[in-house]
Amino acid sequence: MAYDVVIIGSGPGGYVTAVRAAQLGLKTAIVEKDSRLGGTCLLRGCIPTKSMLHSAELADHARHADQFGVKLGDVSIDIEQVLRQKDKVVQQNAGGVAFLMKKNKVDVHTGFGSIAGPNKVKVVGAEGETILETRFVVLASGSAPRMLPGLTLGGPILTSDELLDLPELPQHLVVLGAGAVGVEFASVYKSFGCEVTVVELADRLVPIEDAEISKEFEKVFRRRGINVHTATKLTDVERTETGIRARLEPVAGGKAGSVSGSHLLVAVGRRPVTEGLNLEGTGVVVERGFVHADGYGRTGSPWIYAIGDIVAGMPQLAHAAMAEGVVAVEHIAGHPTVPVVRDQIPGCTYSNPEVGSVGLTEAEAIKRGYDVQIGRFPFSAIGKAKVVGDTTGFLKLVAEKKYGQILGVHIIGPRATDLIAEALPIVKLEYTLEELTRTVHAHPTLSEIFHEAAHAATGHALHM
Repeated sequence: MAYDVVIIGSGPGGYVTAVRAAQLGLKTAIVEKDSRLGGTCLLRGCIPTKSMLHSAELADHARHADQFGVKLGDVSIDIEQVLRQKDKVVQQNAGGVAFLMKKNKVDVHTGFGSIAGPNKVKVVGAEGETILETRFVVLASGSAPRMLPGLTLGGPILTSDELLDLPELPQHLVVLGAGAVGVEFASVYKSFGCEVTVVELADRLVPIEDAEISKEFEKVFRRRGINVHTATKLTDVERTETGIRARLEPVAGGKAGSVSGSHLLVAVGRRPVTEGLNLEGTGVVVERGFVHADGYGRTGSPWIYAIGDIVAGMPQLAHAAMAEGVVAVEHIAGHPTVPVVRDQIPGCTYSNPEVGSVGLTEAEAIKRGYDVQIGRFPFSAIGKAKVVGDTTGFLKLVAEKKYGQILGVHIIGPRATDLIAEALPIVKLEYTLEELTRTVHAHPTLSEIFHEAAHAATGHALHM
């Protein structure tokens, strides 16, 4: 069976690549080892976690509904229904991806895909082995939760995969790792009424974000009653009759301690899934599991492209994989295209509080030699934030002084993950502070905070 392009992996990067390839007139196949399409993001990541986060948000709103004149009574969590709703959403979305493949005439091969020689892909599935001949291959095999050496998965020790199906509420969830995955689950289970402790090796939560965002984030977590241990390393985990006991030590030295919990979530990052792809001898350069690829997805082999979580130096984000996939297959087809710019890929953390960011942090801008100009504005001075009852956080603009070009936008607070969308063209099109101050924003809206922060940066804040 001969194809123009075969895509290994049906996550957001893979299935979007397949759709775009079909649109460009390429005979396309997709190979997926799971029984359902959608990959980690849809089946065990972005979509199911956001369903649980929505349940958590509803619980938080319900607890404070009386201040808006809505009487609901006691709030309780039915974890079985939370999981049923999560599974329903996943099933609907997986069906949607299958429909997209059918609509675009993309052949789906279920089984484990690997390279079987020049321009050949082997698929090993329930019905045996199939060899697909193809002009090009796009590797989109994604990532999986990383485990720490010495820790054994099972029982009270979980990764995000297992926690998504946990049928009971933890009495005390200890979260190891304060990146997006760790803090999102910490936020969910705190809203569900559980005790939560977060342990992070770095000196701040959400450490890839701007330092001021991290500082505010920790303040909000502590205010919510979440126990936080930063600059702390886990040295040992003991299984107990009631769960686990984790031994903790300060990174800078000092007195060791311990924390006991019913469950331990290991959220220390994700590893690329490249084992078994049989890339040896192909010319593809693999380092620590990550594939080296250029801005068009080209690897060291002229017929093998790579996108998404397996690509070295790129963020492990679904929307990044989608964008990379479109570029890769357009390049394969000889269609005009432009590489994805890493600094223009937004990051979102869907916790309480929410975080959205794009572009350079203040520290990174200074490191790159910019003379920076900062504009900050708090949600506490935004009328709509008072209306919705959430005045947490602020927006921070990072600009350079000479022309006022906006280099980065960082938001913590209500609907930050939606609001960051306005920042994407601002950064991509090299908007200036002056241009932003002259852009009329509707009132009353949360998005007015952009306008206000730009005015603050230029020295004439209007509402503060």
